Amino acid sequence: MAHLASLPSCLLSSFLFRNPRNSSVFRSISMAWTCSKCTFINPSLQKTKCQICLSSSASSSSPPPTESWSCKACTFSNPFSRTDCEICGARSPASLISTFEDLDAIGPDEELDSSVGSVFWPLQSCKRKNKETVDVSDDFPELGLFRGVKSAKKAETVLGKIARMAGDSSSDAGLSALKILSYNVWFREDLEMYNRMKALGDLIQQHSPDLICFQEVTPNIYDAFKKFSWWKVYRCSVSNEMANTRPYFCMQLSKLPVKSFSCKPFSNSVMGRELCMAELEVRMGKALVVATSHLESPCPAPPKWDQMYSKERVAQAKEALNLLKRSPNVIFGGDMNWDNKLDGQFPLPDGWVDAWEELRPGENGWTYDTKSNKMLSGNRTLQKRLDRFACNLRDFKLCGVDMIGMEAIPGLSYCKEKKVKKELQKLVLPVLPSDHYGLLLTICSR
Repeated sequence: MAHLASLPSCLLSSFLFRNPRNSSVFRSISMAWTCSKCTFINPSLQKTKCQICLSSSASSSSPPPTESWSCKACTFSNPFSRTDCEICGARSPASLISTFEDLDAIGPDEELDSSVGSVFWPLQSCKRKNKETVDVSDDFPELGLFRGVKSAKKAETVLGKIARMAGDSSSDAGLSALKILSYNVWFREDLEMYNRMKALGDLIQQHSPDLICFQEVTPNIYDAFKKFSWWKVYRCSVSNEMANTRPYFCMQLSKLPVKSFSCKPFSNSVMGRELCMAELEVRMGKALVVATSHLESPCPAPPKWDQMYSKERVAQAKEALNLLKRSPNVIFGGDMNWDNKLDGQFPLPDGWVDAWEELRPGENGWTYDTKSNKMLSGNRTLQKRLDRFACNLRDFKLCGVDMIGMEAIPGLSYCKEKKVKKELQKLVLPVLPSDHYGLLLTICSR
């Protein structure tokens, strides 16, 4: 990721001046430091070494802007004089777009399969050794997690009042329908982060989901969310302290009484991926578990460009479903990074259904689409149903599933550079809330 100081002027000025509140976000980002090796923006609390590549912070600074090209494999910004990446050795592409998903100009000897997914930040091995479930409910009493029937009833009353104050009465216990939102918010902070998160918040206010599952939340995105009015209606699975310990993470938000939030690291993840779970009591005696995850990401890189992590991803899906199938009512939604061509059919146990296939058979359901999402114009064509809901419901039924966040943010654009036939061209493109579309699932009582 490029440091803010090196952004094109049209992008930087848009970030700072389109909304006066952006200045507070900029101050928050400017307190961080940029790693000179991998360009990751580390939070101010990470003082000694980079969270991604472990380089010393003493060697990192904010260099003046220079003409450069962004490596497709690791995103490091290299000077034009180099023909290969200083960090990972990948050859310079014809394209000069600095994005995570751009795979346009791969040479003939580096041809990628059509199933290739996004390109992500450099990732370090997960150092977490504990493979047992980590229950975070006891660590964060301020989340107001409720145990027992009496406390749950009290919580329902409080939440009902909060919801009515917010103009939404759907959060009362005993309601006949529930909405669950899953959204990969895109951790790219240099592309209109504040305005993208504000637009995402507008979608939350419009659709009023009862429970939200986010992926790719960064500490700065977390801080931005906390400033919006809709945040006050929800209970969050991640505390302030936890948010500042990781470069990006999954998180859950609930209007409903929460018996517990918990997370279980996957046994095979080299990217720190985990299964996050919220145990809810939505109706007396009827429990619901809503889980989310960001399964292992395809990460093509030299020398073979074949680091797709398909086996790991499939194993993680099976591990999650095996754990979740113990509950009578389960919804597992998130960024599965799933590709049927590469990974096969999603390994649903007997009795489980894919909500999109069940409710909208015949529709492609592409939540990542470089053709319809004009913000990604110029990228290598990629149309995949990366985000999904897998469900096993005894006391509820599926009522609807919709894709949201497909419209450009009015009045907002950004500059993107691309080299076409050895000529550098500047594209002015619209901005959407994320590079993914969100999925909104509605379930009803039987």
